[in-house]
Amino acid sequence: MRSTATSRRAAGLSLAVLAAAGGLAACSSPSGGSSGGSSGGPSGDTAADASGAAGGGTYTIWDPYPQHDKGSEWVKLLDACGAQAGVTVERTAFDTTDLTNKTLLAAQQGNAPDVLIVDNPVVSTLAEAGVLTTTEENRLDTSAIEPNLLGAGRIGGKTYGVPIGANTLALYYNKKVLDKAGVDIASVRDWASLTAALEKVKAAGKKGITFSAIGTEEGSFQFLPWFWGSGALLTKLDSPQGVSAVTLWADWLKKGYAPDSVINNTQTTSWQEFAGGDYAFAENGTWQVAAAEKAGFDYGIIPVPGKDGGTAPAPTGGEFVGVPVQRDTGRYATSQKLVTCLTSTDNSLTTATTLSYVAPTEQAQSKQVEGNPDLKVWVEAVKAARGRTGDDLGTKYPKISEPMWGAVQAALSGSKSPQQALTDAQAAAASAIR
Repeated sequence: MRSTATSRRAAGLSLAVLAAAGGLAACSSPSGGSSGGSSGGPSGDTAADASGAAGGGTYTIWDPYPQHDKGSEWVKLLDACGAQAGVTVERTAFDTTDLTNKTLLAAQQGNAPDVLIVDNPVVSTLAEAGVLTTTEENRLDTSAIEPNLLGAGRIGGKTYGVPIGANTLALYYNKKVLDKAGVDIASVRDWASLTAALEKVKAAGKKGITFSAIGTEEGSFQFLPWFWGSGALLTKLDSPQGVSAVTLWADWLKKGYAPDSVINNTQTTSWQEFAGGDYAFAENGTWQVAAAEKAGFDYGIIPVPGKDGGTAPAPTGGEFVGVPVQRDTGRYATSQKLVTCLTSTDNSLTTATTLSYVAPTEQAQSKQVEGNPDLKVWVEAVKAARGRTGDDLGTKYPKISEPMWGAVQAALSGSKSPQQALTDAQAAAASAIR
C-alpha cells in the first residue's frame, strides 16, 4: 500500500503534467540563454538502472543549456564534478519549456534525473508536484547563499535546491547621447530625474528609452522593476503604487520618450534598437554585456531607479540546481556531492563567467568584481533583486503575471486607462488563484 504522502505526490504529478503540457505552468527564461532545440532525451531507464553511490556508476544531470556542447567549459565542469564524486556524469540538455515537461513525465514514471537545473520560476511547479527533494532532505548547505536569491526556491517554508547563478535587469546608457543632451548620469536617481533626462534627450533630437513590453512573460519581467520600485505588491495589482508604474510607461509613450515598438519588443529587439546608437537608455540584462562591448559606442550601466530613489528590486533570472525524488534514496548522497561541487565558490565563478551570471554567494560575487570592476553594478542589482515566485506565491505567479502584462499592453496601446487596466487585471488574477 502506498503512503498518503506518496499518493499525494502521484496526484500532484498527474495534474502538473497536464498543466505543463497545456503551457500553463512554465515561465520561460528571460535571458534567452536557455533557448534552442532539444538535444534529445536519455534512454528511459538510465536513472533507474544506474548503480548507487557506493559503487560509483552513472548519474544523470539535465540542464537548460543546449547551446553549450561537450567541449564547453560548462560540460567540462560537470565531468570534473562527476570525477570528484567518483561517478560518471551523463548530461542531457533541453530548452527550458521542454525540460519542464520532460522532468514532470520522467518523475511520474519514477525515472527523474539525479540532478536537475531549471529556470527559477519552474521550481515552484516541480516542488508542488512532488518532484524535488528539499534541501533539508538532501542536506544541501544554503547558509552562504544570498537570501533574496534563495527566495525563488522557497515554498511553504521549505527550500528546493540552490541558485547556480543569477541575472537581472538594469539600465544601459549611451554616453554620447547623454552628453549631447547635457545630461549628467549622476543626476538620474529616481523616476522624476530619469523622465527629465528623457525630455532633454528628445529636445536634443535623439531617442529616449527602449524596453520590452511584449504580451508575454518577458513583458512582465521588464515591468517588474518599475512595479516593485513603486512599492506595489503582486497580490494587489491595482494599488495606487501599481497604477503609478503603468502610468509612467504610458506617459513615456505619449510624450515620445519611448517608441511605440516597445509593445511588441522582445528583449532582443529592444536591445537591437539601443545598439543602433540613437537611444539614451535601454532596460536589459546581464546577458547583453558582451554585446554592449561590441556596440561601437561608449556606454555605462546604472540600476533601475526606484520611484523615490534607490535601487528598484528587479526580478531574478537564472537557474536553480536541485535533487529530484528518487526511488533509491541512497543516491542522494552522491547527488548532494555533485550539486555542492557545482555551486562551490571557485566553480560558481566558472559557471557565472560561462553563463553570464552573477554568482549566488557574497564571497564569489566579491571575486567577480575583483576580476571585473564593471560587474559591480550588476552585483548591486542582484543584491536588490527578488524572485518572481517569492513571498510564497509559487505557482500563483503565472496567474498574476499574465493579467499584469495584459494590463500593461492595454494601457500602452491606449485601449484602457492605467487604472482600469490594472483593476481588470486584479479581478482576473483574483479569479484565477481563487
